[in-house]
Amino acid sequence: MKPKNVGETLKLKNKLIVAYVIMFLSPMMIITTASCTIVYFQLNSIQKSYDMETSTYQVISNPIQILNRLTRGVYNEIKLTALKQPEQFANEKYIKGLNGELKDKYSFITVRKNNDIIYTGNEQELNLIKNSLPLFGIYNTDVDGGIYLGGKNPFLVKFQDFYFDDGAEGTIFVITNLNNLVPQIKTVAIQTISALVLAITFTASFIVWWIYRGILKPLNILRIATNKIKEGDLNHSVRVVADNEIGQLCEDFEEMRIRLKKLIEDRLQYEEDMKELVSNISHDLKTHLTTIKGYAEGLIDGVADTPEKREKYLKTIFTKANDMSYLVDELSLFVRLDCDTVPYSFKAINLKDYFADCTEELEIELEVYNVKIYYNNETDPSTQVIADPEQLKRVINNIVSNSVKYMDKNNGIIDIRISDLEDYVQIDIKDNGSGIDSEDLPYIFDRFYRADTSRNSKKGGSGLGLSIVKKIIEDHYGRIWVSSEKWKGTTISFTLKKKR
Repeated sequence: MKPKNVGETLKLKNKLIVAYVIMFLSPMMIITTASCTIVYFQLNSIQKSYDMETSTYQVISNPIQILNRLTRGVYNEIKLTALKQPEQFANEKYIKGLNGELKDKYSFITVRKNNDIIYTGNEQELNLIKNSLPLFGIYNTDVDGGIYLGGKNPFLVKFQDFYFDDGAEGTIFVITNLNNLVPQIKTVAIQTISALVLAITFTASFIVWWIYRGILKPLNILRIATNKIKEGDLNHSVRVVADNEIGQLCEDFEEMRIRLKKLIEDRLQYEEDMKELVSNISHDLKTHLTTIKGYAEGLIDGVADTPEKREKYLKTIFTKANDMSYLVDELSLFVRLDCDTVPYSFKAINLKDYFADCTEELEIELEVYNVKIYYNNETDPSTQVIADPEQLKRVINNIVSNSVKYMDKNNGIIDIRISDLEDYVQIDIKDNGSGIDSEDLPYIFDRFYRADTSRNSKKGGSGLGLSIVKKIIEDHYGRIWVSSEKWKGTTISFTLKKKR
């Protein structure tokens, strides 16, 4: 097997070499094509933007000429206004209009009166050359090209002298920032191409190294993990951080391992739970059967020699038979709920009427246990919820029965309160029983869980009641939770969705 692995590794190396050649040559061809295309379209764009026709060489070698033509229209208008209507230069609206025409041409307007700047379209850039602006009358303003202010911040300045209405000397400037335009095209193009060549060479080498590590190392990890699983060890995790197909494969493998482990653990737990269930049911059935058998023998042997005793014996037999029937029904329902085969019959039911009927029935049933039931509905009387009436009644009965089973007070109380939660209603069923230990609270809705095994065995029950309640409420798109204080009582709350 080892030579085979070596052969596969060598084959992979050959593929990586071919991939390196392709990754190096292909980008070079693409960059060359792209560069020619970019230059072509940029030249056309420059020609259209600057309203001129020229060659690539002229664009790169003489950008000042382009900048001169760029602002020529606005400058010609300024010269004409200076001759015919110089008072317009005192009109801020007119000056702002000229400045607006220059904004997308890297230029702005500045107006000077005597030695004071009365308007500028870009104060930040003006401050860079404010002291270098030509004074009134020094230069011949008939020169179309303007003057070039070099240095760290180069600008092209066109200007026109005029007189304000009050006789003050005025100059209007058209200032263009040379840092943002054509002179950089040639340098940027050369530097970009050089940088791209270096970047591609480095990237190609790095990608080959990364792919090499990103394939062989994860595959080796997967091989080890597979062998562990084959040997029955499901605790060996696969930890690979890679955003590619191999990384996804490792993530899927890890998810598969976790799910397989959980399935096996759940299966083992389920088998243990079923054993416990069978044991509990068997114990409870045996207890009831023993009672039924004893009372039946009493009737046969004539122990119940009076009508009152015979009636008592028969009622006891009937009660125990009902308890056995309830246990069988509960087990059957649990199996169907566990397999999601319960045929719910959802409908809109009036909350007020439904719970009024439920509490009325419960009040009669609880009299024999000396337990009083209270009911308070804080929702609108017309409120309706979407529920299966039969299964919702099972929920209420299971919760109330659980409260009665562990009631440790002579005068028991069960309080049912309904409140509004916008799209839902909340039902709280509170008792004043013995309460539940805080360490048991997170588990009371688990299947077969019994907080006090010894006490529960005396009280009877399969340990399925509250897990059935939780499943039914979740199937109604609600949620259920519990709060309890030891020796003071327990509150089980759940929500139901309103009909809209």
